[in-house]
Amino acid sequence: MAIPLVRLHSECLTGDVLGSLKCDCGPQLKAAIAAIEASGWGILLYLRQEGRGIGLINKLRAYALQDQGFDTVDANTRLGFAVDARNFAVAGRMLTLLGQKTVRLLTNNPDKVVALQASGITVAERVAHKLPPNPHNERYLATKRDRTGHQL
Repeated sequence: MAIPLVRLHSECLTGDVLGSLKCDCGPQLKAAIAAIEASGWGILLYLRQEGRGIGLINKLRAYALQDQGFDTVDANTRLGFAVDARNFAVAGRMLTLLGQKTVRLLTNNPDKVVALQASGITVAERVAHKLPPNPHNERYLATKRDRTGHQL
């Protein structure tokens, strides 16, 4: 059997459900589903880690700071949180339980690759997951690229 295309998608109520243009989460989720379908088979793990792991209420507080000019990194740290508080070890465990020891990972986030590998999953390929920016998320995407190492 071919190596599955896998997407680890962290919950984003504002982007996935409400269609917020401040992030790229909703479009990423839709594109991931299309890419998995086009690849023939794959796995989408929808992880309950809203707001990079800080929860919905704190994410909305971070949004308020962003409206004052802070980027996503500074907003999170100003609220007393890590830049990214998500834990991807659970995704590694889920893939192990599904019998998937080797994956093609659909991500721009190098931390996801490292976390899966630390969980014993072989990432045979990192598949880029780049979508065009919009006027509302250009700064957000630049921050992901410049401050958190996303490969955009």
